[in-house]
Amino acid sequence: MPLMLSELYDALLDAGASEEKARKAAEAAAVVDTRFAALEGRMTALEGRMTTLTWGIGVGFSLVMALLLLEANWLWQILQRLH
Repeated sequence: MPLMLSELYDALLDAGASEEKARKAAEAAAVVDTRFAALEGRMTALEGRMTTLTWGIGVGFSLVMALLLLEANWLWQILQRLH
């Protein structure tokens, strides 16, 4: 028998659905639940990658800004010597 949500199956039987309809509905819900769990796992992995990328971009931006400030300071010193 395929995977099914027993709580949903029991609730549908109590609500008056036939056994066959309750079983099919519970099996369909189990498929959706399994897909959702797989999607949730992939989203968690993607979130970790996004965190790593964000840190990498921040470090890269900080290094570029530091180099620009060093270059600006060097240019400023040359300009002061010309006066």
